[in-house]
Amino acid sequence: MSLPILYSFRRCPYAIRARLALARAGIRCELREVVLRDKPAQMLAISAKGTVPVLQLPDDGRFPETGQVIAESIDIMRWALGQQDPGHWLSGADAKATAALISRNDGEFKWALDRYKYADRYPERSADEYRAMAEPFLQTLEDGLQQGAGLLSPGYSLADAAIFPFIRQFALVDPVWFEACGYAALKQWLSDWLASELFIGVMRKYPQWSLGDGVTLFPGDSL
Repeated sequence: MSLPILYSFRRCPYAIRARLALARAGIRCELREVVLRDKPAQMLAISAKGTVPVLQLPDDGRFPETGQVIAESIDIMRWALGQQDPGHWLSGADAKATAALISRNDGEFKWALDRYKYADRYPERSADEYRAMAEPFLQTLEDGLQQGAGLLSPGYSLADAAIFPFIRQFALVDPVWFEACGYAALKQWLSDWLASELFIGVMRKYPQWSLGDGVTLFPGDSL
């Protein structure tokens, strides 16, 4: 039986959230780990934009979208959870609120995060100023977490899995500052995600894929 092929890069937050959804949905894939400075021709042939993740569905009729290539992480998440959604991530929160929160994450917050992380490349402002520009979004998340374990609902939903990898990246820029910050609920939420078997499982290390290599199955047997 043919498997979907997932081109991924372990540390990329977009790839992380795609892997979280695929693993939560129990969609077994062939994983091809990409080194971004040496992208495989096979990936570029199906997705010219050259970014990960990319999911290539088999053309054997196993899925209704036979042979389709999905090259946006949120689309991969929605596709995977549309097959199976045991955690009710798609239905666990209002769809419009979910889309709006993810849009803010991928827009204004990611813009500030990139400049905070690489402040030397953006000397127009200091790292502290870029961090301050990200904080309104952090406060929105902190406020949302007052109602329960999830950003938009009592439990985790699509928004949590889609946003978590970016908050993880933000916290790693200056861990001392993040640990001392006043976002208590957000820090606990991040800690819970980092300690989860799901996250630990999708962060296994794999060697760079090359044509002719054996098949690497994802998720592994530990998930």
